[in-house]
Amino acid sequence: MKRLTLKAIGVAAVAALVLSACGGGGSAPKSATGALETGPVTINFTWWGNVDRADRYKQALALFKKKYPNITVRTSFVDFPTYWTARATEAAGRALPDVMQNDMAYLREYTANGHLLDLSPYIGKTINLSGFDQSLVKAGNIDGKQIAIPTSTNTLALFYNPDLLKKTGVAPPADNYTWADYATFLAKVSDTGTKAASGQKVFGGIDYATTFWFFLQWVVQEGKTPFNADGTFGFNEKDMTAFLNLTANLRKGKQDYPIARTTQLLPKGGFTVNESTSEITWDNFLAGYVADSGTENIAMMPVPSGSDGKKDMFFKPSMLLSAGANTKHPAAAATLINFLLTDPEVGAIFGTSKGVPADKAQRAAMKLKPDSVDATVTAYEKAVTDKVTKPVPLPVKGFGSIESDYKRLGEDLSYGRITVDAFVKEWFANAAQAMQ
Repeated sequence: MKRLTLKAIGVAAVAALVLSACGGGGSAPKSATGALETGPVTINFTWWGNVDRADRYKQALALFKKKYPNITVRTSFVDFPTYWTARATEAAGRALPDVMQNDMAYLREYTANGHLLDLSPYIGKTINLSGFDQSLVKAGNIDGKQIAIPTSTNTLALFYNPDLLKKTGVAPPADNYTWADYATFLAKVSDTGTKAASGQKVFGGIDYATTFWFFLQWVVQEGKTPFNADGTFGFNEKDMTAFLNLTANLRKGKQDYPIARTTQLLPKGGFTVNESTSEITWDNFLAGYVADSGTENIAMMPVPSGSDGKKDMFFKPSMLLSAGANTKHPAAAATLINFLLTDPEVGAIFGTSKGVPADKAQRAAMKLKPDSVDATVTAYEKAVTDKVTKPVPLPVKGFGSIESDYKRLGEDLSYGRITVDAFVKEWFANAAQAMQ
């Protein structure tokens, strides 16, 4: 497929991507039975993210206050790891926020303990999901309860910096490249000895095998369902070992972006400071990459192919909104969720910074401009539609813990503290406990 950059999106392409809009309402919040909620109401709303996301939420909530003057929204935000530590403490005391950003990794964990409000009674009344793809809505339905609703979609992409890559003399991966090909590409770039403006050596990218979602993408490509309906794994120790060994030579030759430097740069990374030429991640990261790297010339292409040459990608809710089951104002919480999910002005404010909006009215309201980040991300998702042939893996209970453990062990592997065999053995042992 044609590589997508900000400069590659033209006026005609933008026009073709715009979908028809539908209006939003601003009436007072109603309960599931349709009764109006009267009097002043104060609810809490929290999310993870950076200052940019906070600024966008501030604009959106200012509009919400104008439409619903009787509802006051108190807000807070932190980084992703700290966010879930705080939610775990609140959940233990049955004191979750009235409305919270959610992630697929934690849906089963919080549903199993009854911490999240079932939003089903509000759908079609307070919450209007007529502009949503219903298959996407199902991603937030666990055991017959709609405990979360997706805000947006994303899918994995390989990002690379054409200008920085040109300095190394290495060509970008071919369209039909495999995971092994990508490892070879990373090594080639790292071996050129090219220096970044910071004086640091330029690397091809990080060790992709130490990211759990990339492993799941590979498992799907190998024809397996990562998580079975009974909560067990559809992959085994041999599968994980094979994936981790794809980048064994990178680690051995110290050709992957150094883990110590990665830690030093947090919350940024080697790609965002122009010290590595590529990175696989979710497509909605483009906005952050452009903002942090100082360049708009960032290209996107699909993930590596599986052993049969197919991409077998999937669309994943980039995040979801939920309400705490302990909320004293469920109708107000549902009203805020509906506003953030469906109001066209909110869609215009956020663009694709959280992924491509799930609601068609919000997608239409983005007012895609040629050469813009929003136009590029939207065009990318349109371009890979024929490659999205698999459903998103629905995480098992304890997913947040097993994903975090994979990351921790990945860091130990990068530092050379453990072997691949030790990684796999420990991960499966810890996963068995987490899933109980």
